[in-house]
Amino acid sequence: MTTDAAAPRGGRFPVALTIATTVAFAILIGLGVWQVERLAWKQSLLARVAALQSAAPRPVGPVLADMAKGVDADFTRVTLDCPGLAKAPFLELYAVRDGEPGVRLVSACKVDAAGYRAVLVDRGFVAQSISARPPVDAADTTPFSLTGVFRKPDKPSFVTPPNDVAGNHWYWRDHAAMAKALRTSAPAPQVLMAETPTNPDWKALVPAPVPADIPNRHLEYALTWFGLAAALAGVYAALLWRKWKG
Repeated sequence: MTTDAAAPRGGRFPVALTIATTVAFAILIGLGVWQVERLAWKQSLLARVAALQSAAPRPVGPVLADMAKGVDADFTRVTLDCPGLAKAPFLELYAVRDGEPGVRLVSACKVDAAGYRAVLVDRGFVAQSISARPPVDAADTTPFSLTGVFRKPDKPSFVTPPNDVAGNHWYWRDHAAMAKALRTSAPAPQVLMAETPTNPDWKALVPAPVPADIPNRHLEYALTWFGLAAALAGVYAALLWRKWKG
């Protein structure tokens, strides 16, 4: 009687197990590679943020012109004249800062550049424990100049509540709806996060343009996925060895 040398001594070759292991191994390796790619992206982002912290702000007009041409203006610092901003009407956008819930106040600043008629300005964060709000006077035109950082608005996720426009409770930056609620039109596609106080007399409104500590754990995640792939390969090899020896 002859034996098949290609088959393990313990029985038939485990085809189903091999297919499942191969698919799982490929997924784990793919996730590891994706995290390596994310690591390169995050390092570039952190370098850009570091450069931002020392870069001189640019006039807003040329930046808006670049933005209209599709140039990435994310994290670009600008200066902007915005008369009446200290008492401008505002929307309340739900936010969490340093673990504390609250709202960010968003107002419109009129501009006339590159086809845009307004820039939505995120004036800063107000903690939930503070019930008061800064005074509002839509007719105020007191000269005001601020420095801020353009940011791409975050997209809502499947768990983000819908905006309550009538109640002025906002949960994501719907630019068109926000501009309409603020009685303006043609807003620039990015929001300007104020770096300087927009109402020096109202200390509860804290400018919060860029996170002070952007986490970068992608290398850790990549090593985890690659480690799981190696462990899976080791377990599969051990099972084949035991089956062969058996």
